[in-house]
Amino acid sequence: MWLAAGDGRDLPVSTHPGDRRAARSMPGGRAREFLTGRGLLRRLLAQVCPGAADAPVLAGPDGAPRLHGHPGLGVSVAHDAGTAAAAVAVGRAVGVDVQHPPHRPSRALARRLLGERAAELDALPAPAAARELAWVWTAQEACAKATGRGLAVRPWTIDVPPGARSGRWRGLSWHSPRDRFGTPLSCAFTASPGGLGAPGEAIDS
Repeated sequence: MWLAAGDGRDLPVSTHPGDRRAARSMPGGRAREFLTGRGLLRRLLAQVCPGAADAPVLAGPDGAPRLHGHPGLGVSVAHDAGTAAAAVAVGRAVGVDVQHPPHRPSRALARRLLGERAAELDALPAPAAARELAWVWTAQEACAKATGRGLAVRPWTIDVPPGARSGRWRGLSWHSPRDRFGTPLSCAFTASPGGLGAPGEAIDS
């Protein structure tokens, strides 16, 4: 599994005709965000799976992105407030999510995401608690994306302990590379290969 992320001017903008067509109906800010996410995905593909770098990205029946002509490659893209992330997995489904934390934590959100564990945030300063909530949500959302069902799986019910860097949920393995990325970012992928190819082990930023 390979992971890449970037901010602002460091992000490539996709020039792929299919990506450009898909962005035409979007508002200006949303279109740029979409194209930077796709650009980052294509740059990552060019590094790890060059033959798939120019493949059309289509929405599957569940809405999750699929690479046309490359059913053995799982891909996922996320963006938030100028930061984008992309993930590629060989022979596995994959999901990625990135979130900038709010200025202050929401007690209601903490209870929703953490349940009884929400009390563990009480000893933290407000910015640290808000950041921790963002890390938790990225792990939960990455798992939801990897299933291909999104919010339908009720990601806020997935048990992600505060401070955790990895875990498992329903056949998925999730990771929060806290030592590699400053912005909360997590990825999830099926724990066992789907028989479509041998997965890479490296996580590259």
